[in-house]
Amino acid sequence: MNKILQYLKINGERLDTDIAAAVGLSLAAARIELAGLSSQGEVMSCHSIKFIGGHKIEGMSYRLSGLMPKAAPGRKAS
Repeated sequence: MNKILQYLKINGERLDTDIAAAVGLSLAAARIELAGLSSQGEVMSCHSIKFIGGHKIEGMSYRLSGLMPKAAPGRKAS
């Protein structure tokens, strides 16, 4: 579980397939660990559908709980 948390801390929001490949787990094992982390409130998850190169990719997207992404550069709201 610590490998998954460290990976998400460094890389931000990722799909379950990316997480499994990066930490060296099978997709089924990664999903079980991610479900446990989600039930403990360590990570947030949502169903994600992406289209890359015209192909539909479905999966679960995960990120650390309480971690807000940095604001995009540009003009600030007035």
